Amino acid sequence: MARKAFYSFHYANDNWRASTVRNIGSVEGNKPASDNDWEEIKKGGDSAIQKWIDSQMTGKSCVIVLIGEKTAGRKWIKYEIKKAWESGKGVLGIQIHKLKNSAGEQGSEGRNPFDDFTIDGKKLSSVVKLKKPVQFTSQGVYNHISENIADWIEEAIDIRNSY
Repeated sequence: MARKAFYSFHYANDNWRASTVRNIGSVEGNKPASDNDWEEIKKGGDSAIQKWIDSQMTGKSCVIVLIGEKTAGRKWIKYEIKKAWESGKGVLGIQIHKLKNSAGEQGSEGRNPFDDFTIDGKKLSSVVKLKKPVQFTSQGVYNHISENIADWIEEAIDIRNSY
């Protein structure tokens, strides 16, 4: 049975790449907000965004942070990571910058968003796994993620449960 996961990503930069990962099919993901829905949610301000995130995370066992060039440091990415960890969910990072965007372009590597958090005196990045596909082509990266994502999720859940 597929785990239920919440996908965290920088919408403006990585929506296409995130959609590619979410369509792999070995994981049940959060219902994506369409561009129009997202604009409506944003009009409600921070409280509406937080409420939407919280409702989407309910019932999920893992939060998968899909990391592109500008993911780290973003307000809502940080909120999602913090909420996931504090809620006892598995947390996993996957670099997606080598997947092609809607224009067929690959991106540059972004920094690790887990470096922004400290737990028990050490960086969260020393606990949470960041998966860095080493393939050069978008198809190679996609295949690597597709072949491994289910195991990575189980690993993330095990790490969180043992911490």
